[in-house]
This record gives sequence, C-alpha cells and structure tokens, in this order.
Amino acid sequence: MRRAAIALWLAVPLAGLAQAGRVEFRWPTPNPAWAEGRSLADYVQATASGDPESGTFGCVRSAGLQFHEGVDIKAFAHDRRGEPADPVSAAMAGVVRYVNTRAGESNYGRYIVLEHPGLTPAVYTLYAHLARIEPDIRPGVAVEAGRVLGLMGRTEGGSSIPKDRAHVHFEIGLRMCDNFEDWYRRRGFGSPNEHGLWNGMNLMGIDPLDFLRQWRTHRVEDFQQYFDALKPVVRVRVVTTRVPDFIERYPCLLRKPLPVGAVLVSGWEVECDFTGLPIRWTPLTAADVAGMAFGSVRIVAVDEPAVRAHRCKSIVRLHHGSYAPGGDLETMLQQVFGVR
Repeated sequence: MRRAAIALWLAVPLAGLAQAGRVEFRWPTPNPAWAEGRSLADYVQATASGDPESGTFGCVRSAGLQFHEGVDIKAFAHDRRGEPADPVSAAMAGVVRYVNTRAGESNYGRYIVLEHPGLTPAVYTLYAHLARIEPDIRPGVAVEAGRVLGLMGRTEGGSSIPKDRAHVHFEIGLRMCDNFEDWYRRRGFGSPNEHGLWNGMNLMGIDPLDFLRQWRTHRVEDFQQYFDALKPVVRVRVVTTRVPDFIERYPCLLRKPLPVGAVLVSGWEVECDFTGLPIRWTPLTAADVAGMAFGSVRIVAVDEPAVRAHRCKSIVRLHHGSYAPGGDLETMLQQVFGVR
C-alpha cells in the first residue's frame, strides 16, 4: 500500500510541483551591505587569514583543501564589551525543526534549523554560533520571514570564536535521510548523536550567495529554478528497487515520473554537484540496468575539470583504471541508499 501511494504521489506531473511566485528572502541580520550591493568584506566574516572569500561557500580554506558549507555573516553592531549585538532572524517563512541550546555539543555551537515546507524543494536554513536563542523558538513553531530567532554570538563546540571574528554561520540546503541514526551507528564515531536528523552530517548545503546573486538579478525566482540550473559533475547509477526517502521528500528533483507497476523502479541515475549533493534523479527500468548486479554502483560520467577544480571534495577516485565513488560521494550513497 505504501509503495502504491508513493507511486501515485511521485507520478504527479512535474510541472505541477513548481511553486507559485518569487521566494521572499530577508537577509538574516541587520547588516545592510548585501542588500546595498557592497563588497564581500562588508558583510562576510573572514577567518584568521583575513580573506573574505574564506567565509563563503566551497573550497575556500586551507589553500582550497578545506570545505566550508555556508556563509559567515559578520557582526554589524557590538555592545560595550565588544560582543556582537545583532539579532538573527528567519531568512524565509518556515517551521522550526531543531534547536540546540548546548553550545559545547556541536561545532555549530548553539544553532537553529528551520525547514521551509512552502518552498519547492522544501529547503532547510541553519543559523549557527548563536549567543542566545529566543525562548519561544521551539521545534514545531511556525515563523515568518524576519522573525527574530536569537542573538549573534561566537559559540563553537568546546571553545569560542574570537570576539573580532564573531558571526552567524548561515546555510541553505537539503536533508539526506530519515535513517541517519542507523548510518551514524554503523560509522562508529564513538560518541552519541546528540542532534537527531538535524545533525550537520545529515545536511548538505548549496551556495547561499550564489543563489542570492541569481535571485537578486532575476535569473532565478525560486529554488526549483536554481536546482534545475545547477551543474552536475558526476552521474552515478545505483541498481535498487528502493525509493529513497530523500526523493519522497524532494520529488521536484525527479527528471521524469516513476513508472507505475508491481516494481516501481529498477535503479536510479543520480546527478550530483561538486559536493556530492544529489540534484537530479532519473528512475531506471530493468533494461537500463541490464548487466549490472543488484546493489551495484557505477560511475557513468565525470566532469574531470570540475572535479580537479574542487580539491577539497572527494567525489570520484580511480580504481583499476575506472572511476569509483570517492569518500564524499560514498557518504551520500550510504545515507540516501543505505549502500555499505
């Protein structure tokens, strides 16, 4: 029964899933520099390197070898002690999904995750390193764009960020799987998962500033258009009859509807960006996966220059003269498909 329901739901014409109207976005702090079109240095907090690019998304740290999954928005106001005084607010209307008030239990420090079910796809936004969280911000609470969530800070795991580099780490992205706890236990990290489904390892971001540049210039109006335009760097085939909960959650990423029948699908061709984020999904028939063993994974296309340009991510590796999934792509496949 559940399979039949999923088949009918995912077989809805894809055009019918598009959201109506332009995304309403509000910069999550009082800093006006982004809205005024000023330079990165006016609103992005650099690392100790002093380079504003180091506070943006991508392979921007440690000479291109370290990945940063979001944008660090610098403090605009300070109190008498030099602490940041900026309120942090919801960038878009959504629902509070997770609140971590225990600064020492995450590299995010105190953080909040919102989900935005009114958008297609229903992206999350994350607000990290907060000094304080508003007492009425609790899981399940609906918030409008601009609703104050907390106060900018510098909390970070067992330490703290220096005052002169205080910021809010802001992410936009997608959640990988519902069975994250199983994956986390299998990996044997040696410590409990304190954050449930909203652990940072179960979240994969897109480039917030890239989206906002395109949104501001009307190259895209919404996230559906943005995801449609993202450039894949690898295509991978997975032979399985499983419909991952990821695609149940984000059916707008389907390139064509699922087949309806006793067997919903024989496999998947998934296109991923340079981080390993699965951005396009095509269900495959038995003929499409002929000659491939059940449960097998095959890389079918690689944008080699793009892979080389993003050295901080391990998307593919050479194995006996052929491409195989690299560590970051393997993690995504484990989480989304249960591949071991």
